[in-house]
Amino acid sequence: MRVTWFSIPILGMAVTALALGAIPCGQQPRADEPAPEFTHQAEGDWINSAPMSLDSLRGQVVLIDFWTFDCWNCYRSFPWLNEVHEKFAVRGLRIIGVHSPEFQHEREPQRVAAKVREFKLEHPVMIDNDFSYWKALANQYWPAFYLIDKRGQLRYRFAGETHSGDRRALEIERRIGELIAEPP
Repeated sequence: MRVTWFSIPILGMAVTALALGAIPCGQQPRADEPAPEFTHQAEGDWINSAPMSLDSLRGQVVLIDFWTFDCWNCYRSFPWLNEVHEKFAVRGLRIIGVHSPEFQHEREPQRVAAKVREFKLEHPVMIDNDFSYWKALANQYWPAFYLIDKRGQLRYRFAGETHSGDRRALEIERRIGELIAEPP
């Protein structure tokens, strides 16, 4: 491959993609550490739900989805996320979206709510405008997915755009099935 001045940004994107892939599928964020409690409890900070707590979700497997509405990788992952919701909700999976904005205009709750409707997201979404939950999980990516077991322990993290049937989707779904099968 011949490298020219205009191919450098493309190489940079490839390096970024490799860096995102550097988080091995299923890598544990912290071994058997309790997941941090949700950082927002005001009514206006939640869409599709009253404010929630992780403590109230004990006994269920929780999939946390970090996203922001101008992130193409995020909204291209939503069809898969909605399929996961349909497939596993009856077996005890709860999906909680965490909207952490990249740009100033993404901080407006009514705009976030409009995007939730547009993307047909039926699960609860916490608005994390101050990045407090992002920081609590030491997150670095959009989209990022965290799996929490029935005991409230962080078990797995995944990063990057995810589509039905791709390797990451299959790995996440396998881990969800394993966690659902575990005793409480």
